[in-house]
Amino acid sequence: QLMEKAEGRNQTSIVEFILLGFGNGPELQPLLFLLFLVIYIVTVAGNMLFVALVVADQHLHTPMYFFLGNLSCLEICYTSTTLPRLLASLLTGDRTISVQGCLVQLYFFGVTSNTENLLLTAMSYDRYLAICHPLRYTVLMTGRVCCLLVAGGWISSLLSSTIVQIYLWQFTFCDSKEIDHFFCDFSPILKLSCSDTQTLELVTFILAVIGTFLPFLLTLTSYICIIINVLRNPSNTGRKKAFSTCSSHLIVLAILYVTVLTVYVVPIPDSHKVLQKIFSVFYTVLTPIINPLIYSLRNKEVKESLSKAILKLAAYRNR
Repeated sequence: QLMEKAEGRNQTSIVEFILLGFGNGPELQPLLFLLFLVIYIVTVAGNMLFVALVVADQHLHTPMYFFLGNLSCLEICYTSTTLPRLLASLLTGDRTISVQGCLVQLYFFGVTSNTENLLLTAMSYDRYLAICHPLRYTVLMTGRVCCLLVAGGWISSLLSSTIVQIYLWQFTFCDSKEIDHFFCDFSPILKLSCSDTQTLELVTFILAVIGTFLPFLLTLTSYICIIINVLRNPSNTGRKKAFSTCSSHLIVLAILYVTVLTVYVVPIPDSHKVLQKIFSVFYTVLTPIINPLIYSLRNKEVKESLSKAILKLAAYRNR
């Protein structure tokens, strides 16, 4: 198979890739730069504001907001793995990236995206305990358990991404330099390798099942249990309260999983690569900006905390 893959290809090893991004239209580049710059600034500012509110307000020192604060920190890191590089290429027109730089970007993208997936699973478990076992919630979801869940997500993501990187750094890349994407994603990089990728493909499949599919099943199970529990509740007020506490989380999960499954699971022909890039923008760029907005606009406690912070700031300025 390796001979078939290498046959007819230029075997000269390449040292840099060209990220094709969103095409060559010169009139589009300034517009795209402004659009992504605004998105990046709003994402970082929105998530930093959310973290500041969670840290400053004693009322938000609960497991749910501990996870949300961690999610906001993670979103800043996540969006920073792809957007600054994209902004630089849109501004300067230089789309080249060294092979090493590309692999480093892929590493940090893998770590942050896997951690996000596991953190969302931990959040669904937190909601499950809060709604299905309210009397035991404070005993089961302690500060130590919260820290262990977050740390476990980061450590397992670092390990799985490191395993993939060990294989990738041994590969040679030849023939084509072009990556038809706006960042260094796993599949486009693998296509440019002239090494045998079978072992790595098997390893990544096993890691994807453990790190993505199992958390997805756990999240799904948590919400099935929540919905069953809520429907059994005879009180309409109780139902509304229970659904309102997890509806924001469900919206974020739906956006994330639908776009990720569309990009990585549904086969998209080469003629529809633009569609794949659009869906990639959703989960790499839009999800991090949507999260603080959804959790803030749909959450009474966060609105109250923000109002207090604005009033305090106004009072301080008037002194």
